[in-house]
Amino acid sequence: MASIFSYLRRLYSLDTLDTRFTVSASTPLKATAADTRSASKDARANAVASNASPSNWRTPEFFVYYLVFLVAVPLMFKAVIEVSQESHPAYSTYADLLSPGWIAGRKVDNSDAQLSSFRDNIPYLLVLLVVHPLLRRAFESFKRSTTPAPSSGSSSSAAADVRFARRIQFDFYFALVFIIGLNGVSALKVLAILYVNYKIAKTLPKTYIPAATWIFNIGTLFAIELCHGLPFERVAAALVSSADSTGQESPLVLWGRYLDSFGGLMPRWEILFNFTILRLISFNMDYYWSLDYPAASPIEKKLLDPAALSERDRVSIPADPSAFNGRNYLAYILYSPLYLSGPIITFNDYISQQRYSPPSLTKTRTILYGIRFFLTLFAMELILHFIYAVAISKASPDWSLYTPAQLSMLAFFNLHIIWLKLLIPWRFFRLWSLVDGIDPPENMVRCVSNNYSAFAFWRAWHRSFNRWIIRYLYIPLGGGRGRTDGSGNTSQSKLYSKVRHIFNFLVVFTFVALWHDINLRLLMWGWLITLFVLPEVIATLLFPANKWRSRPTTYRVLCGVGAVGNILMMMIANLVGFALGLDGLKSLLSEMLGSYAGLVYLVTACSALFVGAQVMFELRQEEMRGGVNLKC
Repeated sequence: MASIFSYLRRLYSLDTLDTRFTVSASTPLKATAADTRSASKDARANAVASNASPSNWRTPEFFVYYLVFLVAVPLMFKAVIEVSQESHPAYSTYADLLSPGWIAGRKVDNSDAQLSSFRDNIPYLLVLLVVHPLLRRAFESFKRSTTPAPSSGSSSSAAADVRFARRIQFDFYFALVFIIGLNGVSALKVLAILYVNYKIAKTLPKTYIPAATWIFNIGTLFAIELCHGLPFERVAAALVSSADSTGQESPLVLWGRYLDSFGGLMPRWEILFNFTILRLISFNMDYYWSLDYPAASPIEKKLLDPAALSERDRVSIPADPSAFNGRNYLAYILYSPLYLSGPIITFNDYISQQRYSPPSLTKTRTILYGIRFFLTLFAMELILHFIYAVAISKASPDWSLYTPAQLSMLAFFNLHIIWLKLLIPWRFFRLWSLVDGIDPPENMVRCVSNNYSAFAFWRAWHRSFNRWIIRYLYIPLGGGRGRTDGSGNTSQSKLYSKVRHIFNFLVVFTFVALWHDINLRLLMWGWLITLFVLPEVIATLLFPANKWRSRPTTYRVLCGVGAVGNILMMMIANLVGFALGLDGLKSLLSEMLGSYAGLVYLVTACSALFVGAQVMFELRQEEMRGGVNLKC
């Protein structure tokens, strides 16, 4: 039994999920080649551990919390499973949205289009997961047999050059085949956009590159959305009259329609192109910043080992000037394991990992990560077979048929399904990348139920995108820091710094909303997120942690009350943006809070959320006692 628990602890450890969570971003990555569970703590980890509070797991307070969990969690599942039975009065309104299932004779809720597109293609994706790495090994084996390998006495740099050339060459050719098979003739549109973006970086004067890059890529997002992917038929109709005097359609329009019929496996190429936009900006901006570096190699200047760079150095130190060429650009932008939905990896990091295999990549870690992926996939299947929250919300239900508890659980599980439908593709594509020899960041750090801070939530949700935002948008905007005078003292007040932080947050989330989709609902979501972080900002100003060091328990209770408000606001914002919309949320809340029973339930639910927040606090303290501070 002890060995089973030990295996589960390792399977669900942060080190298995991503070594970036257990090793500092500035730590050379040779440290991650070993099992960090047995590695001694470095100075930073000891400093983190020394600031952690004593454990509360065995206190009487937490035994009460355990009792609440034992009662509340089964009731939560019971409430939402009950409304997903054929005997429920509302079942007939959404039954046509359900599909034949394979678990316990139940139907499956496959009504979400985004989830359905991934779920239905899992067998083909698993074939790609196996075939792509095998093709790479076959290609590299062929290249070894036709080109001389570096001698045993040659430098590691020469071996890295050979590795880089082979990997990039395979990625380049496979990318071309992949994009044509995926998008058919629309691959020409993708390649045309890539060409213009590349020319912006390589031909414009340096000072114009950032503005031109952002304007072109945001403009591309709008053009793709407003023109529905720029089908050839529509382009042809814009160039000529759609019909002549006899009523016959123009040959050019007919030809455009004919070309559109060769759309490949994914005719609507524009749906996921927003991820490509991020890589386009990454290449241009990494190239732009590389122009400020001196001619001497920054790696040699800092006396760093290029085979064991820290993650921070891999991202911030620019690739060699010769690496910013068209072949590498195309291989990076169209890198097949990460092309459709990420995670996002910067150009500098991609080039570095192509030269030297990341020490964090081990067979054991990759296998454990794969097991976690398949367990998560099975958990999603169980939820879709027994909880029909998505189908119910899509059927414009009569909310009066549900009790307040059932309404809240439908909203709650809707959010969990949103989390899972994003988590599963991201983990699949990261697993594919790990098998292929590239280690991108993990996108989801915590379960959606393990969040109490709006700021921390966005650091942990779609983490690679968050890091991209910080590097390419938030920091260039000025971040949240005030300016400093010549002596290094902050010349702006803390309040002004917070206001600047909020303004930049608004700009960032406006971009994030438009990046997701150009519609009013998501724009409202972005603004709601900004609005809902204000209470947290104000609370941190009114109740600074350093003034409560002598009363840690009181401060923890105060933070728990604030966490309940944060959780409710984050749920509201995400329901508006990704599930119900504003009108749907109004209907749900009016039914939930329009009665005495509903208000009683709200108080009970907030009490349960308070208990959950206390457990979340303790989980983070437990991580700190282990020398890890994720700040989320």
